[in-house]
Amino acid sequence: MVVPFRQGVKTTGVYNDRVLPRILNASGGRTRLDPLRRRVCEGLAGDVIEIGFGAGLNVPFYPAAITSVAAVEPSDVSWKLANVRLRGANVSILRSGLDGQLLPFADDSFDAALCTWTLCTIPDPAAALRELRRVLKPGGTLRFLEHGLAPDEPVRRWQRRLDPVQKRIAGGCHFTRPIVDLLMTAGFTIKELDVFYEKGTSKIAGADSLGSALSP
Repeated sequence: MVVPFRQGVKTTGVYNDRVLPRILNASGGRTRLDPLRRRVCEGLAGDVIEIGFGAGLNVPFYPAAITSVAAVEPSDVSWKLANVRLRGANVSILRSGLDGQLLPFADDSFDAALCTWTLCTIPDPAAALRELRRVLKPGGTLRFLEHGLAPDEPVRRWQRRLDPVQKRIAGGCHFTRPIVDLLMTAGFTIKELDVFYEKGTSKIAGADSLGSALSP
C-alpha cells in the first residue's frame, strides 16, 4: 500500500532536483549492491523509519516482519522513481517527511530505523542521528550502511583532497564523515559492525560501514 505525500520540495537547482536523483537511482540500483542491501535490511521488524529513502532501492529487501515504513525523502523526483518498487511492496509505505534532521513524529514511535548511503549527504548528520534516537523506542535498532572516512590514512588523504569536488558534483555528499564516531556521539551503542572497502568502486568512495546500533 502506498499513501501519497502532498508537500512540495523547495527548489535547489535543476541539476540537484532533476538530474542527480536519476543518477543516484541508476548507480544505487546496480545488482552488485544487492547483497549489501539485503544484509543491512536483515532483522528489521515492526514499524520502521527509513531516512534517505531515495527511489526505494531497499524496498525489495525488506523482511516480511516489517509492518509499516515511514519514508523520509526530500526529492519529488526520487519519490516518483520509486513508484515501480512501491507498487510491488507488501508493506504500507508512507512518505512521511522531507528532512531527516527534523522528523515529524512523537518520541518512541518506531521499532527500528534504516539508513543507507545517507549520512554522507545530510547537512547535519549529528542532528539526524539525534532525531532517530528520539523517535526510536528504547532498545530500538538502527540498521546502517554508509560510506565515509576510510580506515587507512593514505586513502583518507585522497578523500580530504577530493571532498570539495565531491560535494559540488554529488549534491553535498562527503567522503570524510566518520560514521561510527557520529553514531557513538549521538548516543547509539554499536551492536554489529563490518568496515570494508566496497568491491567495484574506488577505496576513496567505497569505504563502507555496515551494521546495527541500539538506541538506549
